[in-house]
Amino acid sequence: MNDVNVVELGVFIFFFLLVTVMGFMASRWRRASSLDSLDEWGLGGRGFGTFVTWFLIGGDIYTAYTFVAVPALLYAGSMIGFFAVPYTIILYPIIFVFLPRLWSVSHRHGYVTPADFIHGRYDSRPLALAVAVTGILATMPYIALQLVGIQVVLEVMGIGGRGDSWIAQDLPLFIAFAVLAAYTYSSGLRAPALIAFVKDTLIYIVIIVAVIYIPMQLGGWDVVFGSARDSFDAFNTDNADAIAAGDASPKGLMPVEALHWAYASLALGSALALFMYPHSLTGVLASANRSVIRRNAAFLPAYSFLLGLLALLGFMAIAAGIEVDNAQLAVPELLREMFPSWFAGVAFAAIGIGALVPAAIMSIAAANLWTRNIYKAFINPDATHAQEAKQSKLISLVVKFGALFFVLALPSDFAINLQLLGGVWILQTFPAIVIGLYTRWMHRWALLTGWAVGMVYGTWTAYLQPVVGDPGSHFGSPLATIPLTDTKGYIALTAFVLNLVVAIVLTMVFNALKVSAGTDHTTASDYKADAGDEGVEEIDVDDLSTDTPTR
Repeated sequence: MNDVNVVELGVFIFFFLLVTVMGFMASRWRRASSLDSLDEWGLGGRGFGTFVTWFLIGGDIYTAYTFVAVPALLYAGSMIGFFAVPYTIILYPIIFVFLPRLWSVSHRHGYVTPADFIHGRYDSRPLALAVAVTGILATMPYIALQLVGIQVVLEVMGIGGRGDSWIAQDLPLFIAFAVLAAYTYSSGLRAPALIAFVKDTLIYIVIIVAVIYIPMQLGGWDVVFGSARDSFDAFNTDNADAIAAGDASPKGLMPVEALHWAYASLALGSALALFMYPHSLTGVLASANRSVIRRNAAFLPAYSFLLGLLALLGFMAIAAGIEVDNAQLAVPELLREMFPSWFAGVAFAAIGIGALVPAAIMSIAAANLWTRNIYKAFINPDATHAQEAKQSKLISLVVKFGALFFVLALPSDFAINLQLLGGVWILQTFPAIVIGLYTRWMHRWALLTGWAVGMVYGTWTAYLQPVVGDPGSHFGSPLATIPLTDTKGYIALTAFVLNLVVAIVLTMVFNALKVSAGTDHTTASDYKADAGDEGVEEIDVDDLSTDTPTR
């Protein structure tokens, strides 16, 4: 355990107190007459402009766990570790095309969650419930991993892990999330939106300084890449027999030919999945108009540039001689080793706040799904706007402290394994949501069956993957051999293809049998509507009727 550095700790506490004050003040920012509705509490009034949305979505996607996990992959010598960089590059042209359509139809009909859209488009409560439950399940481990990220920072700072009980050991983490829960309950989405300004500014400063200052201290980029190459070559030589027997994975700067499709499928599958996560869509639906989304799809690649620089910190840690058993500790240890105490404190604050912002948005998104698509749909159909807001506030607390208990009471590997499943699960909602934005041809029961096939195949296949060197373990890799081939690919993408094939085939069958497709409560003009457009009455998704034929 590291000794506590008073300067580091002081700087860290200063920024934590700063964002705490901002979190509580956020309830007065862009103040509405009342926060007692999901539009105000859960979507910030649906009025965020380009600047706020850029920080909000960026703060939501690029998290504390990203800060420690992406460079950790490179530090550990993963040949596919850079996949996160191309996936965030190909992501934005995709969302430029379909997200404005989702914003428009949601704006016209007052949809708060993607499952609201599914209900309105397909007139199917079972399919909407499947999308909602999938979103909640996929988001929970994501929140837990934010705790893993801040846990790493606290451990390096020496203020975590002290005491005999797990409560005493992680008391600082517990306090941080108790404060987060309080100002999120009070201010809703406005709190992480405002705090995201501080979080992203700090991260940009830290990364830019790091990629200039640290290589200069180490002797230049030639030394950084040369040290990484030599370290990986030495490992491969020393462990040649274990690698040949499959008990160890080779290390390298670039993927070998056998991993090319694994690399490509990870990038493509992750790009398709990212904006299926409820927390990503929450930031989109909080935007003021379609143009805000398009502009952000053009501006957000700046974060991809930042991510590329961030990944290189893993190689810098090798060049700096950082030796840790847990690769996730590599970057915090590097920052502490290379920077003066005051700037290390700034860096640790950036990572810590980088956990609070996305955790808040994720808990709000999960709470909105529960409230709109489970509580109101099945438990209290007559719930008022105020009752919806109250329910979401309470559930957001349950989600946060559930994730906190999850991380503190169970091994962190368990959360990481579930996050692997989260990516597999959330991609199975893509056909219903994205294809549904363009055509109503897909049958609701076919989509539900395809979703179930993808979920079962993906979950079971992920379970069967052992950790290298431990044949009896499970959830050891996001990659598996694609059926009928000898090539490895991303499990989520393979499951998605099976999902889509089943949905298409069964759609033709159900349509041929004239099985009821339900009522489509949207019109073609809904998908191009912008703020201020009139002519379509807002529809409550819980008042939908099945009496009229599908359009």
